[in-house]
Amino acid sequence: MSKMSHINVIDKYEEHRLAIHNLLSSILSCFADEKMFEQSQEELTERLNSLCAYYPFLSLLYLLDADGRQVCMNVPGSYFKHHPKTGLGTDRSKRPYYLLASKTDNVVVTEPYLSSVRQELCLSTSMKVFNQDGSVRGFIVMDIDLGSTLAFLTGDSKRVHFEPYFKIIYSLIVLGLFTVALVLLYAAGVECVKVLSSIIDPRTMIEIPFGIVIYLTLALAIFDLGKTTLEEEVLLYKDILRHSSTRRTITRFIAAIIIAVSIEALLMIFKFALKGGGEHIIEAVWIIIAAALLLLSLGVYVYLGSKAEGILLSHRGQFKKKT
Repeated sequence: MSKMSHINVIDKYEEHRLAIHNLLSSILSCFADEKMFEQSQEELTERLNSLCAYYPFLSLLYLLDADGRQVCMNVPGSYFKHHPKTGLGTDRSKRPYYLLASKTDNVVVTEPYLSSVRQELCLSTSMKVFNQDGSVRGFIVMDIDLGSTLAFLTGDSKRVHFEPYFKIIYSLIVLGLFTVALVLLYAAGVECVKVLSSIIDPRTMIEIPFGIVIYLTLALAIFDLGKTTLEEEVLLYKDILRHSSTRRTITRFIAAIIIAVSIEALLMIFKFALKGGGEHIIEAVWIIIAAALLLLSLGVYVYLGSKAEGILLSHRGQFKKKT
């Protein structure tokens, strides 16, 4: 549940490109008017904050004259107060949002780019504003935080606020699993010392050291489970709205369980064979068969899940072509 990487953000942007462009166009076309060029910095801030109450992903507002020179300081959104209030007099005539808007009377939206202020992916939407006589008064530009926009559109905004608490809980669980794995490793180390002492002192009798292998196997399984939980729920970003992320998590967890169960079944076979308890080997065989069936079921699940997602993506691609 880590933060989305730039690759994840761009991938989701391509998926929701049309919805994002339509949303930004409707916001700016309803918000922009020539009176904004007559308002003070405080009035612009108040006006943007009122809009941020409905659209919290709006990060920055600024005005340009007809030649692309900024005629006000940067106006940060209420959720992005750390934006520096600078920019007055900056020449932005070479920026994509100015070049695009100067060629049309409609609202334009740029492609994603890396913000020089926040080092996060953002979009800029801009619109040409006219005077009463039809001459160009200037341009209104809004910067949009792309990650926040995607969370807003997909209904994921509230979950993002709870994500740090989820990470803390998962981290505590992982810490507990790693602690148990260390205890098992210690127990295996104690057993190893006993085996070594029996080799040095032949008078010390000790049974076949299956305990060492059992402790190490359990430590491996528990450590792998903790490692998978740490990577999936704390370190890596997981898109809960996409089935491939859920399929990846389930695959890793079930794979760890299959490995642990298979190793334990083999140990049972060896133990019963060496101790002469052949009548119990069938129990271990049933465990191996169960692990094989679990592996087969996992393979079917992964195959069907990938096929279903491929069909879904192809339908989305066809829909984009039509629109």
